[in-house]
Amino acid sequence: MTLKEIAHSRSGDKGNTSTLSVIVYDQKDYALIAKELTAEKVKQWFSTIVKSEVERYKLPQLGALNFVLREALSGGVTQSLKLDKHGKTLSSFLLEMPINKY
Repeated sequence: MTLKEIAHSRSGDKGNTSTLSVIVYDQKDYALIAKELTAEKVKQWFSTIVKSEVERYKLPQLGALNFVLREALSGGVTQSLKLDKHGKTLSSFLLEMPINKY
């Protein structure tokens, strides 16, 4: 299954840093994403663009995980020559990640 089947995402960017939140539709799926969606897996998923660290923050009350992708925006929105490699595009790409349901 893909992540988008059980969750949606919100995004933001500041300078060369992108933040992506993954929020489950049903709270019962939070344990699954907390187990499957590690900072290491997210960094590997974005390996072609993330040049630094990926940090993960748990928000269990909201059924969400927040990821901070450092040096991920080719210098930032106003400096990057790459179109649509920011915010919403990254969150959509993250939701395509396959996860193990079992």
